[in-house]
Amino acid sequence: MSPQACLVVHGTDRPGIVGAVGTVLRKHDANIVSLDQYSDNPHGGAYFQRTIFGHENLTAVLPAIEESLDEAFADGFQLSFTLRDISVPKRVAIFASKSDHCLLDLLWRQRRGELPITISMVISNHPDLADETRSFGIPFFHVPVARENKSDAEKEQLKLVAGNVDFVVLARYMQILSPDFIDEVAVPIINIHHSFLPAFIGAGPYAKAKARGVKLIGATAHYVTEDLDEGPIIEQDVVRVTHAHTTQDLQLRGADVERAVLSRAVLWHSQDRVIRHGNQTVVFA
Repeated sequence: MSPQACLVVHGTDRPGIVGAVGTVLRKHDANIVSLDQYSDNPHGGAYFQRTIFGHENLTAVLPAIEESLDEAFADGFQLSFTLRDISVPKRVAIFASKSDHCLLDLLWRQRRGELPITISMVISNHPDLADETRSFGIPFFHVPVARENKSDAEKEQLKLVAGNVDFVVLARYMQILSPDFIDEVAVPIINIHHSFLPAFIGAGPYAKAKARGVKLIGATAHYVTEDLDEGPIIEQDVVRVTHAHTTQDLQLRGADVERAVLSRAVLWHSQDRVIRHGNQTVVFA
């Protein structure tokens, strides 16, 4: 197969977008492998497109394709785009605390080749998962976080990730990130919330769910914003439970859902399948 790139286009819908993209790629002898598109209103609504294309000399030709796209979209289009060689995996920092199920699942899937990412490091506010992380050959950094030193801890975390990662994953990292950290890290942050948002937010969701006698429990993967647990949702899933399940049963079943939901969110983000639009997402899964 020829080396492949991913082109993501986002902007205002109007006639001719697909034709303009196709003309540019044809001009440079690129071959379209797949093309997904969505418009929320064909008459000037929001438009989204993800195109995978191949080229024998991809690295050499990408700058010329990018220049041609800039020229094509300058002709009356209200569009922005990103262009990336998908043979280069995105670099990820994983933040974790004491719970290991989401972290180890990501490490295992990455080692098996199921996730096209490079895990640059794991950062934790507890040392508990150091040995298990390092057994995968991944650097582990223990950065303690206390109420009186949270700002200093975040500065240390920023030093570790600065220039080294393309996005951050919170794998049950039991700390609230400050607005300053979110702003300064300047890369997307994906969180797994142990609840089917917006129900049962906050601490002890499974105990709350048990007390309410729920029949479904779930998990939500979303981008982190300054508004706690209210960022754009990437993926959600649920599992059925009954009155006979204990709180511990709910936790075990919930952990399975959390692993699956987070791994799908990380996969789709790493493949440029997720396009943010306000506080929503378009996911070409």
